[in-house]
Amino acid sequence: MHKNNAIGVFDSGLGGISVLNHLVNILPDEHFIYVADSSWCPYGSKSYDELRKRIDQIVDYLIGRGVKLIVVACNTATAAAIDYLRSKYHMPFVGMEPAIKPAAELTKTNVVGVLATPNTFNGHLFQETREKYASHVEVLIQKGCGLVELVENNESNSSEAFHLLKEYTKPMIEKHADYLVLGCTHYPFLINTIKKVAPTLKIIDPALPVARRTRQLLLSHKAVTTNSKGKVQLYTTGDLNKLKNFAGTFVKGLYETYKLDL
Repeated sequence: MHKNNAIGVFDSGLGGISVLNHLVNILPDEHFIYVADSSWCPYGSKSYDELRKRIDQIVDYLIGRGVKLIVVACNTATAAAIDYLRSKYHMPFVGMEPAIKPAAELTKTNVVGVLATPNTFNGHLFQETREKYASHVEVLIQKGCGLVELVENNESNSSEAFHLLKEYTKPMIEKHADYLVLGCTHYPFLINTIKKVAPTLKIIDPALPVARRTRQLLLSHKAVTTNSKGKVQLYTTGDLNKLKNFAGTFVKGLYETYKLDL
């Protein structure tokens, strides 16, 4: 792991920028290469075999760029491929973990909600985490159908987002859930709308722990950059204007945007 090489980050689309922002905040001198695979978005409805083939292409691209570590800033991609990636490639991967453990520890009502994509709920990582840390609480799972597309279109505050989130959180409120776990990296961009429709729910976003884990890995490998100026490059396999508009709203600091044909 060469310490002055870039860190690769990828997601099914623009949602992983919620993770990237935390990474840039705690590792400001690093060079980040972010791939938004928006032409394949959403990942949540695709088969694991399909996803692994596609993720191979993205990882091969990032390795070709010489990255020292890859952050899988996507819950669905983590569920589908993190074990596969770690067995195939000789490089560290950091994935998204369902934040059920802190919700189960913090709940006062013993009822927590989880909002995620179907493929995240189907993955063994979610099942194992739930059994290990939340067997003593009621976990209400809700598929967030349509939410990823709204975030991709920069419509997080739209009336459609409001109505969908009201529908998805209503059963949680009725059963007195006090915590809501966000199981997709697109969903932090919906936090303001969630707070409007379900003000009693406390929200747990797993993005910051992933950024901290990345820093910990770099420190343990003595691979923190010695460069003094960070750099953020954003690539999309989809619509470049969508990336530019989204980044203009949500990306902190300086960045460059590019179209990626993959």
